Amino acid sequence: MKASRARLFAGLLLGLLSAAEAAPQHAITLYDEAPKYPADYRHFDFVNPAAPKGGTLRLSDFGGFDSLNPYIPKGNPASQINLIYDTLTFHSLDEPFTEYGLLAEKIEKDPEQRFVRFYLRPQARFNDGTPVTAEDVVFTFETLMKQGDPMYRNYYADVDKAVAEDRLRVRFDFKRAGNRELPLILGQLAILPKHWWEHRDFSKTNLEPPLGSGPYRIAKVDPGRSIRYERVKDYWAKDLPVNRGFYNFDAVVVDSYRDMTVALEAFKAGQFDFNEERIAKNWATAYDSPAVHDGRIVREELHNDNPWGMQGFAFNIRRPVFQDARVREAISLLFDFEWTNKQMFFGAYKRDASYFENSEMAAHALPDADELKILEPLRDKLPADAFSSVFKPPQSDGSGIIREQKRKAYRLLLDAGYKIVDDRMVGPDGTPLTFEFMLAQADFERVLLPYKRNLSELGIDMQIRLVDVSQYVNRLRNRDFDMMVASWPQSNSPGNEQREFWHSSSADKPGSRNYIGLRDPAIDTLVEGLINADSRQSLVLHARALDRALLWGHYVVPNWYLDTWRLAYWNRLAHPQKLPPYSYALMTWWQARENAQPAQTGANPAATAEPQGPN
Repeated sequence: MKASRARLFAGLLLGLLSAAEAAPQHAITLYDEAPKYPADYRHFDFVNPAAPKGGTLRLSDFGGFDSLNPYIPKGNPASQINLIYDTLTFHSLDEPFTEYGLLAEKIEKDPEQRFVRFYLRPQARFNDGTPVTAEDVVFTFETLMKQGDPMYRNYYADVDKAVAEDRLRVRFDFKRAGNRELPLILGQLAILPKHWWEHRDFSKTNLEPPLGSGPYRIAKVDPGRSIRYERVKDYWAKDLPVNRGFYNFDAVVVDSYRDMTVALEAFKAGQFDFNEERIAKNWATAYDSPAVHDGRIVREELHNDNPWGMQGFAFNIRRPVFQDARVREAISLLFDFEWTNKQMFFGAYKRDASYFENSEMAAHALPDADELKILEPLRDKLPADAFSSVFKPPQSDGSGIIREQKRKAYRLLLDAGYKIVDDRMVGPDGTPLTFEFMLAQADFERVLLPYKRNLSELGIDMQIRLVDVSQYVNRLRNRDFDMMVASWPQSNSPGNEQREFWHSSSADKPGSRNYIGLRDPAIDTLVEGLINADSRQSLVLHARALDRALLWGHYVVPNWYLDTWRLAYWNRLAHPQKLPPYSYALMTWWQARENAQPAQTGANPAATAEPQGPN
């Protein structure tokens, strides 16, 4: 009897502990560590809570737009469209992965990761005054899973169902326990108004301004050319700690440009206010203007602590010509990064050598004993080099002469059954080694032309095809390309999106980010292991293992990366003195003055004009 009572007491105690662990919280983290900000926080450290409201932020984008629905695999959505929507939670910009309540006042995460429950704020409203309810959350989830971009079906593949428990409480049940990331990424859902969408066709592109609950609404649309957002003056969440110091401009206007050279000249002429420069040559040479010299245009380089991920010339291995890894490696060897960086980029870039570059998750050393435990069961399915060598892209002396790389590429092609016939590289079936490189940005052509020459010296014919943005998007979604520039950005806590990038389940889904066409059981296993990692250490180990499998598959020609943001802006803008490590947080900036003015000697008024507010 005593033993029975003891067991009963132990069971009750365990139940009470579980209930305590699952108590609703103001914020949730990946591994249940304490969030940086307590429940009574006033604002984030990286904002200026007393920033003045007013003015217009003028921005640019490339290529235009033909849709105001960013959630479907059709059309090219307008830039900054996310400003009209609120999400269940807000991702903190100065923590690796913490979500604070926004639409949701509290979040309850099951200790075994079998469900997550969101408690909506009673005051949450769409911008027509209609309350945001659990029914809207369920409608959003089900609509995105049925009619949204295929990314959502991969991203939320482990969600069984969404249930509206009452008007302000919604629960997501999972198909299996253990997916730690799932509660956090569900919090990132932008909630759509059921009453507005239920009589409209969500699957079609259109330019009717949609209803949201966010800090801005769409005020004017000039299709393909410009869009204007205006701040919602009675925005329901403007005084929440999660929003204090954000959304300071009365209006945000985005003008579209089809030529980035024209856009840069427009910026220097004062047609828009802010420019993140992505071209090293421009940063080095194109800002020689009176406005830069007298300080009206401010240039800053801010350190970027985000994992970079991978940018590269991606092979579509659905094409027969790219199904042999030796052919892919040979083509990769002929890209001379060192010469390109020296001659075109003013030595500004570093070579991308990891799918998790600029982070501890990059496989920049041999696997240790713990990582080998992950890799060993897959030994017969992975390249042998993944176990014995550290992947390093080929390196030249920057002279433009790459004889050794050409010799190695030639040997690889001979091993793959190729030979030279009439100065052309011809495969075992007599077909010349030729492919098309699809491109949307004309600026990239100058990078590809020297690469094309290196390839042609081995009899390989690369045709560069420049297409407009609309055609590019359609061909990309339909996998109608041989090779292209692709990027896979990474976060500090990679997870479910890796299915969208590399998993077999996404290979044939139009619009997914599995551009390469990967269908590899070993990579599938590594992706699932990463998603289900139960600690930070386990996540890092699985990321490194996945990194090795991808690198030694030679699926891309690695490009380059920069661990800084290069920002140029007119000094009528100001930003907080302390910006977060993972973002330059443009929506925390404000208008310091109406017109740009010459800077005073020894001072940068745009970076220091910060009114002091309450702590």
